[in-house]
Amino acid sequence: MSRLFWPATAGLLALAAGAPALKAEEVLELSLKQAVDLALAPDGTTRTQLAREAVTAALARQRQSLAALLPNVDASVAYADQTRNLRTFGLNFSIPGIGAIPSLAGPFSVYDLRATATQTVFDLAALKRYQAGRRGADQARAEVDAAADQTIERVARAYLAALAAQANVESAEANVTLSEAIVKLTRSQKDAGTGTGIEITRAQVQLANEQQRLLVARNELSRAQLRLLREAGISMKDTVRLTDKLAYQPVDLGPAPAPDRADLKAQQARETAVRAGYEAAKWERLPSVVASGDYGTTGPAANNSIPTRSVGVAVRLPVFDGGRRDARRAEAGSAWRAEQIRTRDLQQQIQLELRLAADGVRAAESQLKTAELGAQLAQTEVEQAKRRYEAGVTNSLELTDAQTRLVRARDNYLAALFSHNAARLDYTAALGTISRTIR
Repeated sequence: MSRLFWPATAGLLALAAGAPALKAEEVLELSLKQAVDLALAPDGTTRTQLAREAVTAALARQRQSLAALLPNVDASVAYADQTRNLRTFGLNFSIPGIGAIPSLAGPFSVYDLRATATQTVFDLAALKRYQAGRRGADQARAEVDAAADQTIERVARAYLAALAAQANVESAEANVTLSEAIVKLTRSQKDAGTGTGIEITRAQVQLANEQQRLLVARNELSRAQLRLLREAGISMKDTVRLTDKLAYQPVDLGPAPAPDRADLKAQQARETAVRAGYEAAKWERLPSVVASGDYGTTGPAANNSIPTRSVGVAVRLPVFDGGRRDARRAEAGSAWRAEQIRTRDLQQQIQLELRLAADGVRAAESQLKTAELGAQLAQTEVEQAKRRYEAGVTNSLELTDAQTRLVRARDNYLAALFSHNAARLDYTAALGTISRTIR
């Protein structure tokens, strides 16, 4: 049987290259690979767009943390016309022969053009915060991969549901065709004198039932295609024709490789980033060294100023801040331990999913074989009942009963085929190979 998740066309290249958008009345030929690639495109699903924006935000936070380790240079120009009360500065005395010093000085002008620079010489906490920012960016990139895998899985499930709905429509159409043939046969038998009117009515009732099932199946196909468009981030105005088919593909359940899950990598990156934040909070107790300096000109006016400068080094030693540093360190430590718990839980969940998915594949294999045999036997029964009815050995009731069992057998086969493909999808998702399998 044909493979389920391998596309037969390559029309996505034109779409991804910026080809003109399809008109509403045109049909979009869509394979699973095309649906996935459209979902992962820059303007694809909301999930992937938000993940990419998270990377941008994380890189911005990283640059912010780096700023604490780089020089900080400011420039300023100031001019003031002012007066001063000298008694405010304790200048309240008299000079013999001159008298008391006036209490009011000025007005006088002060002009200052200056550049100021500061540079962190040693600040281990700031260095750790920068490292935490880098780990945060790594985490955001890992989240992009995890979001991509989640998007692929959701699109694949939606595509599989649409394929199943399409197969149900095809099965319903085959049932309608069979019912129409039986109605025609009963009329021929009645015209030949070997049939009755109730047999024609019975066949027409069966035909009406199958036509109703066909209408329901077509409606479900439309709904499934709309859900697929939504998951793939495609315009709802497009009309879709699926190019893949619901088919069987065996699954190798031999010694499975170690799971390579993007969500586990993202969780481990998150744990590393939180740990780096804890390290930054832990080293805030250490002293820091900052060098500073300024150079400029000052005077009563711009054309009457002289150069001045200052250079210095400051050592800052945290003494007491009301317990804020200890609280931040305790909070960061708790967050780190929580991420460790989440990592262990996710590892156990992955092992559970892998075991359940493998069991699901084995069960689906058995169900599919049984359903396939049942469909073959039901088809044989219909053919035999048809020949017996044509020969006048039995009435149409036997043929109608055989037809009903064939419809049920076809439904069982399609359900088993869908379950097998769903189990196969679960298994690849549990292994973390869904991206490589589909793309």
